Amino acid sequence: MAGLLIVNPSSGSDSPSTDELVDEAGSRGIDVHVFSPDEDLDAIAHAADADALGMAGGDGSLAAVAAVAIERDLPFVCVPFGTRNHFARDLGLDRDDPIAALDAFGGTERRIDAGRVNGQVFLNNVSLGMYAQLVHEREEHRRRRELLARARAVVIALRDFSTRDVTVDAESMRVRVLLVSNNDYTLELLSIGERERLDEGLLHLYAGTGILRASWTERSGERFTVDARAGALRAAIDGEPARLETPLEFEIAPLALRVLVPPA
Repeated sequence: MAGLLIVNPSSGSDSPSTDELVDEAGSRGIDVHVFSPDEDLDAIAHAADADALGMAGGDGSLAAVAAVAIERDLPFVCVPFGTRNHFARDLGLDRDDPIAALDAFGGTERRIDAGRVNGQVFLNNVSLGMYAQLVHEREEHRRRRELLARARAVVIALRDFSTRDVTVDAESMRVRVLLVSNNDYTLELLSIGERERLDEGLLHLYAGTGILRASWTERSGERFTVDARAGALRAAIDGEPARLETPLEFEIAPLALRVLVPPA
């Protein structure tokens, strides 16, 4: 299979190095493109002359290339090369072994769901409220190269974020946390757990006024509309900061993504 692997060297992985991953992919006959910040990731994936599209990066860059794979009806290869690698974990890959994930080129194909918010693909989840605030604060601190950016972000998010009035499918809610996920998560304090499956065909919405799971309400469905008086909301899409125009239209795309996984 003629595959292209796009590598994001700034995603956060330290081991293996970018050079080691590129050399290993090349030795397997996989074409490699090392992505730079001044390039358009979407354009690279669209222009690729390949039978499969692979992305080595964090969850945010994975979603961008997966969206093109869906549009072009091409198989997608996930190579965990970021900091958290939640999608790789839930796909059943060893998220600490990017080299082993290269076996997926020519591996076994699965079909899994993808989520969309206002047309944009997400593989994991979209968070609003406190979790989104945390991601935005962490990103701002990271850009200023401050130490302990994540800890600072948690403190600021807990201190500064109050409850917000939103509507979910026209039902009024007052929330501090709102998260919409592609399939069902086990949720934990200030983090998300694992998903048992990626082909349920449902979105799951979690909303609450506190940070403890016990204070949250949950619902599932194929579509959700989230609205607020503000014309836009801060969000985190697969862990990447974003600003979304309201209303937010969420929908599930059942079995839309063709994913290749290692034969084992």
